[in-house]
Amino acid sequence: MLQDPSQKYLPHPPVNLPDRQWPNQQLTHAPRWLSTDLRDGNQALAEPMDSARKLRFWELLLKCGFKEIEVAFPSASETDFQFVRQLIEERRIPEDVTIQVLTQARSDLIERTFAALQDAHRATVHLYNATAPLFRRLVFRQSKEEIVQLAVSATRQIRALCEAHPQTQWSYEYSPETFCFTEPDFALQICEAVADVWEPCAERPMIINLPATVEVNTPNVYADQIEYFCRRFSRRNAVCISVHPHNDRGSGVASAELAILAGADRVEGCLFGNGDRTGNVCLVTMAMNLYSQGISPRLDFSDMKQVVEVAEQCNQLPVHPRHPYAGKLAFTAFSGSHQDAIKKGFTARQQASSLRWEMPYLPVDPNDIGCSYEAVIRVNSQSGKSGAAWMLEQNHGLMLPRALQQDFSRHVQARTDRDGNEMTLAAIWQLFRELYGPHKLAGRQLLDYRSESQGEGLLSLQVRIQMEAGVITLQGKGNGLLSAAADALQSRFNVAFAIEDYHEHTLGRHSESRSAAYIRCTFAKGESRWGVGIDNDVARASLQALLNALPSDDRF
Repeated sequence: MLQDPSQKYLPHPPVNLPDRQWPNQQLTHAPRWLSTDLRDGNQALAEPMDSARKLRFWELLLKCGFKEIEVAFPSASETDFQFVRQLIEERRIPEDVTIQVLTQARSDLIERTFAALQDAHRATVHLYNATAPLFRRLVFRQSKEEIVQLAVSATRQIRALCEAHPQTQWSYEYSPETFCFTEPDFALQICEAVADVWEPCAERPMIINLPATVEVNTPNVYADQIEYFCRRFSRRNAVCISVHPHNDRGSGVASAELAILAGADRVEGCLFGNGDRTGNVCLVTMAMNLYSQGISPRLDFSDMKQVVEVAEQCNQLPVHPRHPYAGKLAFTAFSGSHQDAIKKGFTARQQASSLRWEMPYLPVDPNDIGCSYEAVIRVNSQSGKSGAAWMLEQNHGLMLPRALQQDFSRHVQARTDRDGNEMTLAAIWQLFRELYGPHKLAGRQLLDYRSESQGEGLLSLQVRIQMEAGVITLQGKGNGLLSAAADALQSRFNVAFAIEDYHEHTLGRHSESRSAAYIRCTFAKGESRWGVGIDNDVARASLQALLNALPSDDRF
């Protein structure tokens, strides 16, 4: 890389718009959407889709709710031409869906395009030509006047062909392809000339598409360009202003959002941002951004996993695991502090009466797009006390006391540091059982118990326990069930301990639900141990938890 890149690269000039209004605007509704996955996205694939893959993608776009879909560049290949014919002849296009096709400003290609669209119910013909100085000078070697004449002549031909086929409801789209680095006044000039020929009205709808074909500046400059155009275009109220942002600078979504603030009505792009080079604006991200602000995107991504699956299979491109909203890890937290905040957020939500989504680190509810909460928190060496506790709560209903969370997390940390791997739910559950024995430990299982009141607040207790050496019977007294059990155990095994913590809760909302009990005992020299018991009878769960808290040594 150059020490002084200014020797080689010049900054793109901004637009002189000191009274810009878009920074004061707010997104309040979704734009019109056009998916160009089957055309622009398809052209960007190393192996373009065959008919079967295109049809599967087409059905996905319909399911997601797209009403405008750019399906092909029919004059560019026989495959594209035949795909348009297949959609029309097999009546695969719903009445409320408009297909769109792209054509260059050449007479023969326009004729071929209309041949592909014969008998379509609704169709948009999309004409483009490059307008920027770089293209005029290096690619086409044409003057401004010649570039305008090219667009005007092609528009005149398209209008004549539309009028010759009145059985189709036609719409016309014109793109000054390299709009974002075309002189603003020349972009206006050529679009005015094209509109003069088309004469947009209710009977002749027109879309003016203003692409960021190659991102050359920050999104605010693109917004200035859009507002500058919208404020000066003479037929603004008669046309739909569309944008087609690419992602060369990684700001395609931001450019599209600011363009809507600046006056655009419509956004063209691809699912997950597929497209040449770094791709197009990601329509999934932009739609879900609106959704997260309480605005209906008028697109349905309630089964995001299927959307990802179909896009990956048809495009033969993976969706990044950290892709916003859709990636496999989009909602996953490994960090301990993140996990703790999310766990507290879900706890608060269970107790809240409002449906309003207020969740640390999660801008939308994964459940809204068909994702479970299982992957929200995953455990590795970076995780804290909340990670494993969350997984046990979500999958086993155990709400560990804070001190037990801390104790268990130390063991989890030691295991993940030793192995260097993420711990699965199965591995976490196995480790928890080994440490605390929520279901009876093999060598210390409560068989039955009997208690009687002795008066004056005393309780006598008799318990039978299955030990490795056989069944033993213990007797003790205390001012409650656990103190009587502790008396029995200490008398029999001549070991001193104290019950320091006790917690219990049900594992469901029904009367027959099982209960979980958690007990922490302290022994000589400050040793502290936890035991967990689960049983239909909370008393049995408590007694088993006490047995599980005792050390596994020769005394027992």
